[in-house]
This record gives sequence, structure tokens and C-alpha cells, in this order.
Amino acid sequence: MFSNKSKTANAEWKIKIHKQNKKHITNFIIKFEALVIKTETNEIYIIFLLKKNIKTDIIKIILGYPPMVVSKTLREWKVEKTLVR
Repeated sequence: MFSNKSKTANAEWKIKIHKQNKKHITNFIIKFEALVIKTETNEIYIIFLLKKNIKTDIIKIILGYPPMVVSKTLREWKVEKTLVR
């Protein structure tokens, strides 16, 4: 049981420091998704980290969309970010 909590905490820490940098958005999302599966973190916090760790130019493009188009769920965010690039 302790080992499982340790793995979850480790995955959460890796999500927090996982930045896109020069990676293609698709590769970033795949790695991000693999880390999310290992955690038990709530979806709103995961979306926050996703926004925080993606290149700012991608976020600026997304924020330029009309409010009704902006994604609400983690799945929509991942698909939308992949389509931008």
C-alpha cells in the first residue's frame, strides 16, 4: 500500500515538472497522459498543469477562441492542444 502511494506521489511530481519545451505537442500529450493515468489527481488540477506546462504560444492561440469553443474537460484539452500544432 505504501508503495502504491509513493508511485502516485512520484507521478504527480513528474506531472508538475513535465514541460513541453521543444517537444512536439503530440509527444508531450502522450507522456502527460501516461503520467495522469498513474495519479489520482482531480481533473481540474490536471487541466491547470496542462495549461501551465504547454508553450505559451499554443495557450495564446487557444485563448483567442470564442468562449463557447474553449474546452472544459481534460480529454477536450488534450485533443485541442494536439490539433493546434
